[in-house]
Amino acid sequence: MPTAKPTDDNLVSRAWPCVTDIAAEAASGTVTATENVKKALQIIADKNPDIQAIITTTEERALQRALAIDAAIKNGESAGRLAGVPFIAKDNMLAFGADTTAASNMLAGFDAPYQATVIERLEAEGAICVAKANLDAFAHGASTENSDFGVTKNPHDTSTVAGGSSGGSAASVAAGMAPFALGTDTGGSIRQPASFCGVVGYKPTYGLNSRFGVVAMASSTDTIGVLAQSIDDVAIVNDVISGVDPSDGTTINRDTVTYTDYSTSLKGKKIGVIKEYFPKELDPVVAQDVSRHIDKLTELGAEITEVTLPSVAAALATYYIIVPAEVSSNLARHDGQRFQFSAETPSSLQDSYVRSRSEGFGAEAKRRIMMGAHVLSSGYYDAYYNKALLVRTKLIQEFDAVLQDVDFLIGPVAPNPAFKIGENEDPVSMYLQDILTVSVNLTGMPAVSLPLGTTPDGLPIGTQLMAQRNDDRALFGAAQALMEASA
Repeated sequence: MPTAKPTDDNLVSRAWPCVTDIAAEAASGTVTATENVKKALQIIADKNPDIQAIITTTEERALQRALAIDAAIKNGESAGRLAGVPFIAKDNMLAFGADTTAASNMLAGFDAPYQATVIERLEAEGAICVAKANLDAFAHGASTENSDFGVTKNPHDTSTVAGGSSGGSAASVAAGMAPFALGTDTGGSIRQPASFCGVVGYKPTYGLNSRFGVVAMASSTDTIGVLAQSIDDVAIVNDVISGVDPSDGTTINRDTVTYTDYSTSLKGKKIGVIKEYFPKELDPVVAQDVSRHIDKLTELGAEITEVTLPSVAAALATYYIIVPAEVSSNLARHDGQRFQFSAETPSSLQDSYVRSRSEGFGAEAKRRIMMGAHVLSSGYYDAYYNKALLVRTKLIQEFDAVLQDVDFLIGPVAPNPAFKIGENEDPVSMYLQDILTVSVNLTGMPAVSLPLGTTPDGLPIGTQLMAQRNDDRALFGAAQALMEASA
């Protein structure tokens, strides 16, 4: 398939060497941490007006941290594995140096009293947060059009969406604003924007990375992952942030071997092509591109077999029962009484509750709160919520059974390339963007979107690799092998 020229070459960039090289240069004094931070901030200043990937920078704090790291290195001290590496955090992660808004007016001006665990772990290894990325408000969406701080545009074509909800994170990496960004993936919110923007997007095994200090969407499917230009960069960042966190009871033990130590040999490996991931509604350009990369796997010595997962057909409906139920619970804390947005001059406490939530939340948040409250209400709990839990269990059982016979699964990430801004105004059409990603969230499996192809118009197309829970390191190896074969 031909690779077309992007709409604007100036907006798409691989401005950075790999993360380990950046850290090595900082450690040797070849390129200082301060120089790296200034470079990132300058690229943001130059490009963000066109794509609106960034809500705010952490300039003052980032430069202070960079100076401290440079001083430590000059004194012969170790500054960490990621010393001097700039990164961008999705703005639903608590971080010092800038407000944490989750892209919603409900949290405008919120100064985090502590940092998310993943941010703390990165900083402990010398990484420097330079900015907070745009997203669909409270991570509700698949296009970053629901942000109260502007629509993020795709650097490959600014008339199209960047995807969502981690659209700002994906677009910032595609534009070269930082070597990597953090995102959250609740139903595809890392992988789909990674596919749209042409970067690597990794969703970990559920519980591998702490959710502490991240504004909750749906607690049973929320995951924190990495967007970058390469598997190597994703792997080392994941190695830093993963593992048990006493502040998050759902976290699990990480692999005992570093995540950067993976095998790229696929000889003799069995890879399942999910039949249900190639419905007739799938864009033929996407189907053709993903099929081309499946053929690459046979050249690498892998055995390809078609697998069927019947419950995938019900996965999206299941997701949009379970997740709104959890959303309605998690957003209850935003009541106008304890912090941030509160309606002015309410006539009573009840009036304050109603007006604060009515004025503070956007349309999509209200929609999901109402959906969730409905499926949890008396008379509907058994009819909807409990049945959805049963289907989720069935889905887990089907994936587990298939993964006893194959090592990895493969399919498209999204049913189409990036669509035009404003094209999917109907909520149902937007929800259908998640149809090929939600199963992985409901089952807790790891998955990665790989930027392997483009449309004739130059829009990226991602291919999705999936693995059994806790096989993240093996997934990195398979992904790297496919990336190398498709280069």
